[in-house]
Amino acid sequence: MPVTTLAVDIGGTGIKAILLDAEGNPLTERSRVRTPRPATPQAVVAAVVKLAGEQGMFDRVSVGFPGVVRQGVVHTAPNLDGSWQGMELAQVLEKLLHKPVRVANDADVQGLGVIQGRGVELVITLGTGVGSALFVDGRLVPNLELAHHPFHGDKTYEEELGAAALHKVGKKKWNHRLSRAVAVLSRVFNYDVLYIGGGNAKKVALDLGPNVKLVSNMAGLLGGIACWQSPDEQGRPD
Repeated sequence: MPVTTLAVDIGGTGIKAILLDAEGNPLTERSRVRTPRPATPQAVVAAVVKLAGEQGMFDRVSVGFPGVVRQGVVHTAPNLDGSWQGMELAQVLEKLLHKPVRVANDADVQGLGVIQGRGVELVITLGTGVGSALFVDGRLVPNLELAHHPFHGDKTYEEELGAAALHKVGKKKWNHRLSRAVAVLSRVFNYDVLYIGGGNAKKVALDLGPNVKLVSNMAGLLGGIACWQSPDEQGRPD
């Protein structure tokens, strides 16, 4: 029987799920619920279990999580709740769903869904916060967290480009900031391609260069299949 994967994307404002076939193609319609407030581990896990029940039968689970994750354990969750630190998310979900679970940073998962596997590829996600992932010849450089690095003056990337900043300063000024960020990141990483995704990518109104690409927010789910591939398979060219 072909293997099916439940792909889950946990975000600061929404939690999404979809079933994927062995090649990463959608088998169901995406389902979504708002992220609970407060976004405690118990509340978020309950929402994930509910979504899983709506998606049907599956063999394994991949989860994109908005923070640093190592070996299924959450180390940071800046846009959820302080109680996440040290949460063994993969283990908890395995016990509740009775299936093997892999958890990775959400920007890493999104990147695995869009990269070509050639050269230096940088991914940034614009949503409640700012996510980032770096790949070199298809290999992930893990736990690149640009969000809280200085960007402009004493402000971080997330403070200047997160959802709160967009709502505060408006689309025009936010896009001006994003244009400056793209230029800075180009000088820092000398990327071959920059991918911009996340829920607020639809607000981007810039004349992007040929090596800057807007990607669908679905990539955060479709990349879930790559969590189950070996490092040599992840992001490799066709």
